[in-house]
Amino acid sequence: MHATTLPMFDEESPAGTREMIAPGAWVLRGFALDCADELLAEIKVIDFQSPFRHLVTPGGKTMSVAMTNCGAVGWFSDRRGYRYTEVDPETGKPWPAMPEVFVRLARDAARTAGFDDYAPDVCLINRYEPDTRLTLHRDQDERDRRAPIVSVSLGVPAMFLFGGLARKDLQRRLPLVHGDVVVWGGESRMRYHGVLPIKVGEHPLTGPLRFNLTFRVAR
Repeated sequence: MHATTLPMFDEESPAGTREMIAPGAWVLRGFALDCADELLAEIKVIDFQSPFRHLVTPGGKTMSVAMTNCGAVGWFSDRRGYRYTEVDPETGKPWPAMPEVFVRLARDAARTAGFDDYAPDVCLINRYEPDTRLTLHRDQDERDRRAPIVSVSLGVPAMFLFGGLARKDLQRRLPLVHGDVVVWGGESRMRYHGVLPIKVGEHPLTGPLRFNLTFRVAR
C-alpha cells in the first residue's frame, strides 16, 4: 500500500502556517521555534536525571529509538507490557518534573488546534539517530483519550506517517522539520502513526539527532 507524499521542506518551516491533515488533526509549522533552544536545554537536564534508554517490547524486541520521560508519570515498556509508572524503574526515583516551557508550549499548541484547557501529565522524549524509526502504532495506554496528543519535532527532519483508525488504512507522509508541532485529537485521537527511518543529516543545534516531545494526558 502506497502512502501519499507531500513536498519536502527546508530545515525550518515559517512559523504561523497551520495545516489540517484530518478532522481534529493539525500540523503547526514552526510553532516551537521561539522556544526550541530552551526545550533542548531542558532535555539535557532531564537526561541527566533519567537517562535515555532503549526499552524492550513485551515481545522481547529492543526499540531502536532511545527514550525517557518527564511529568507526573512516565511511559515504560519491558517483557511485562506497556504501562505508565510514577517512578523511573531504572533509577528508582520519580520521573523529572515537567518543565514550565514544556507545559506552556503543549497548552498553546493544543489551544491553537482547537483543544482548550489541555493539561498533559506526561511527556515522552524520543531520541532518534540516523536509520532509527518508530513503527506504526496508536497511543492507547491512556485512561482518558478525550485529550489530544501534542508532538514536537526538534533537530534533523523526519517523515511522519499519519494513518487511519485501522493499521491497514492509507497513510499520509508528512515531512516534519525543526520546530514543527503536530496535534491530533477528537475523532482522530486513535489514528495510527509512525516515523520512517531518519536520514543522515546535521542540525546546528542537535548534530545528527532528532528529538521528539510527545505530550499526553495519561491519567
